[in-house]
Amino acid sequence: MKKIILTLIALQCVMLVYSQSKAEDVKTFTLANGMKIMVLEDHTIPNANMYIFWKVGSRNEYPGITGLSHFFEHMMFNGSKKFGPKMFDRTMEAAGGSNNAYTTENVTVYTDWFPSSSIETIFDLEADRIGDLALDPKMVESERGVVLSERSTGLENSNFRNLSEEVKASAFSAHPYRWSVIGYESDIKNWTIEDLQTYFDTYYAPNNAVVVISGDVTLEGVKKLAKQYFEPIASKATPRKVHTVEPEQRGEKRVMVHKQVSTPNVLLAYHVPATKHEDYYALDVLNSVLSNGKSSKLYSNLVDEKQLVTSVFSYMPESFDPNLFYIYGVANQNIDAGQVEAGILSVLDDVKENGITAKELQKVKNQKLMEFYQTLETIDGKSNTLGTYELYFDDYKKMYTAPEAYEKVTVEDIQRVANTYFTQKNRTVGVLQNNEPEAQTESK
Repeated sequence: MKKIILTLIALQCVMLVYSQSKAEDVKTFTLANGMKIMVLEDHTIPNANMYIFWKVGSRNEYPGITGLSHFFEHMMFNGSKKFGPKMFDRTMEAAGGSNNAYTTENVTVYTDWFPSSSIETIFDLEADRIGDLALDPKMVESERGVVLSERSTGLENSNFRNLSEEVKASAFSAHPYRWSVIGYESDIKNWTIEDLQTYFDTYYAPNNAVVVISGDVTLEGVKKLAKQYFEPIASKATPRKVHTVEPEQRGEKRVMVHKQVSTPNVLLAYHVPATKHEDYYALDVLNSVLSNGKSSKLYSNLVDEKQLVTSVFSYMPESFDPNLFYIYGVANQNIDAGQVEAGILSVLDDVKENGITAKELQKVKNQKLMEFYQTLETIDGKSNTLGTYELYFDDYKKMYTAPEAYEKVTVEDIQRVANTYFTQKNRTVGVLQNNEPEAQTESK
């Protein structure tokens, strides 16, 4: 008990250090074209960042154009009206800045980091590519080749990628989460310029974006630049909502994938609700109980004690729509896929039948809170987390109540969600292993 009290005191100290901002410190305004902008001033260092969250990901695609969301992550750096090919990076670097981007099933996010003195250059760069992106056929073909190479290399080098693509395609029969973010090879090869232009015009509209700016800036300065550079960009019709609802799974699905591997790989996937669902925090804590660290249930049981696997993890992505909770294990030498699957199921069954202890729960809560506050230590973490809560939880203010939401999770909640979602009919099992030797036919 004394240890827990000391830990909680330490966490409270961390909270005081890292939670320097409050919900009311975040200022928001919306431009005439519908672009929402959030500003969090932090003058501790003379730097700032800009995160632009576009509400478009692979869930907005359909067969024939899969992979386009990720492709625009490439094209947005390849020239526009004012800044030609490769000039975006060069101009930003000359101003002391850097950038990156990422694409998920739900969003495409562009990130800029820069000295606060260079903020107008960043607005100029972003406004140019948002308003006047060039879809030059030569650049399109060049980047098409890059993406095709990414896809083939990723599948060659990642057993998880190989298996998860097949498991997703089986677990989802209707919803667009069924394909990977990078898209199908045949679609990548056959996108047309018209496909790209239509997709860009539909989703890269200012009214489909949320901008988060944190750091050594002022609300007045950001407003002035936003009105100068972003507001003249015309809004577009609101994109059609993704209305496909995945039907309830009525029985276990199984997938077998053959590839040259040293030992079998096993992936279990269970349908779970969208991130904004009330069960999210309990499921997120359960995810950590299962695989966060060497004392977690999956690691301690399957790696240390039974030595069934060399590695194991669980994963639940943030998601606009109901998605999957993944559990992945790589078999040890001389261990078959059936033993790995049985081992994972035994850990899940134990949680379902016996729950977890209050001590286990408190330990994970402490870990979650430490991770949360460490993320908010930097302006980068603040912007990304603010945008994440605005989009996935429908309100950035919920970021500031997340610690209380984690603290409210009980051992009963953990057992309840395990029993609710970790059921046989709700799971898809994937196995990746070597080709089976062909049966010998007896000659006559």
